[in-house]
Amino acid sequence: MKKISVIFILPDLETGGAERIVTTIANHLSRDRFEPKILLLRKQGGYLKFLNRDVEIIDINTERIRHSLKPILREIYCRKPDIVFSGFGEVNAYLSLFIKLFPKTKFIARETNVVTRHVTRKEIKFFYNFYNNYDKIIAQSDDMMRDLIRNFSIKSNKIVKINNPVDFDFIESKLASAQKPESFKLNYKNVVAIGNLSARKGFDNLLKVFSRLKNENILLHILGDGKDREMLHQMKDFLGLEHVIFHGRQENPYEFLKYADLFILSSRYEGFPNVLLEAGACGTYSLANNCPGGINEIIQNETNGEVSDIENYEDFSQKILKILHKNHDEDLIKSSIKSRFSKNIILDAYEKVLLSMVK
Repeated sequence: MKKISVIFILPDLETGGAERIVTTIANHLSRDRFEPKILLLRKQGGYLKFLNRDVEIIDINTERIRHSLKPILREIYCRKPDIVFSGFGEVNAYLSLFIKLFPKTKFIARETNVVTRHVTRKEIKFFYNFYNNYDKIIAQSDDMMRDLIRNFSIKSNKIVKINNPVDFDFIESKLASAQKPESFKLNYKNVVAIGNLSARKGFDNLLKVFSRLKNENILLHILGDGKDREMLHQMKDFLGLEHVIFHGRQENPYEFLKYADLFILSSRYEGFPNVLLEAGACGTYSLANNCPGGINEIIQNETNGEVSDIENYEDFSQKILKILHKNHDEDLIKSSIKSRFSKNIILDAYEKVLLSMVK
């Protein structure tokens, strides 16, 4: 039986959500049925070392996405794959215009965010006029599905909702030798937040919330880096937040999650937040801002977490105090995530979609 050739397209394999998902899918597709390849604009990133050796990497060595279109199209023309799976919003948009050039290849796009919130440049939004050229579009959440249908007139029969998977094996391997971070003080509650230091992640709002908790024995540990780093450090100093620690990017964020008393997601919008899933996989209770992007599909109220409006700073800070005074069932939190988002459940859904496209 001829194997189904699939080319996944990403800018690189840096340690982000889209990169993690595509790496996981490529690694775990049945090798009896599929022959996966990953086309990268730049062969770099932390997930390269987690990619199985039998996944061919096509490196087109291009710095900018807008300059990548011609070499991408050339590779598709020369290799004639059965399926092209584009896993990054901007590449998805550019590629949509050219799908009709390849009538024998099926095209699938995986959206990474609620488009109307995430895509602000008019020249990128223009390409969404051609999005119905895709054979299938993967949306990670109901919010994302509704946005595509209402605001971009995408045909509903083109869209398949598949949530993000959680790789419990990977997380447990990272936790096997994990120790409590040295920055976690005794007699303090330790709260963790993780994400790119950019406006989208809402850390400015989180600092405003913690300005109301200055007199409490609570440490806030923020993991991540990004273009707003300097501004957030200045804001911390201005607000006098001695109990807030910026750790930058961490090789093993899971040990922070495992030993945290609470995880906070402060984002203004999301796609389907991996870090919220991963906090639950570590057995840690979460408090999430009530923003678009699948939050209410992940949080089971008072089982694995709660949802609140972070811009109501006083109410959110009181919610933190209330949660930190309760005990939470670590096993119940883990099973809440595992029963719905485990790797096998989600990867089976991806395989079914890919198989259905070549029947």
